[in-house]
Amino acid sequence: MPGSVLNASRPKRKRNLAANQAKLLVWPLIVVAAAVIADQTTKLLAVTYLTDQVSVKVLGNFLMFTLVYNAGGAMGTRIGPSLYYLIMALVVLPFIGYYIFRNRHVKAVSIPMAFIAGGAIGNLIDRIRLGQVIDFIDVDFFHISIGSFELDRWWTFNVADSCITCSIAFLIVYMFVKHRGIEPRDRLPRNIDQPSGLAG
Repeated sequence: MPGSVLNASRPKRKRNLAANQAKLLVWPLIVVAAAVIADQTTKLLAVTYLTDQVSVKVLGNFLMFTLVYNAGGAMGTRIGPSLYYLIMALVVLPFIGYYIFRNRHVKAVSIPMAFIAGGAIGNLIDRIRLGQVIDFIDVDFFHISIGSFELDRWWTFNVADSCITCSIAFLIVYMFVKHRGIEPRDRLPRNIDQPSGLAG
């Protein structure tokens, strides 16, 4: 009889475990949706208000809105035609989804990966719909001069690019900190001199 009760409770425990695991994906999915919506909304506004305008100054020459249609990749790269970047996004997105699912219990990984996925989807929509990506954020960070390479003004980008770039930078820092063995204080033992279970 006790064995029967135990066996009967196993499916319920499995269902509860599956439900808890599914809950861990809620925030990453919300982040993906939010990134796509923000990206597509701002691009729609850019096309609506910036078409036929050279540039709109927001913070002087430092920050301007300039409508640009980019058939290449981020940071002015042009490895191949727009179709190449479209295919690459379709290939990479399933891997990003896999890493989000695998690291769903680690928000420091799943959330940035969700922003990357949302950004990739946002630019992918442009490539499917227009054959190129809409860029409009025009920022003058600093002048770069390396040998024969000259960059007087930063490449024009969009919200999707920001999601991808900032998330990659965060993940690099996070992986570096994790590799160095730096753990949050709440994960450290309360008393390293006192063995666990022997507190009086």
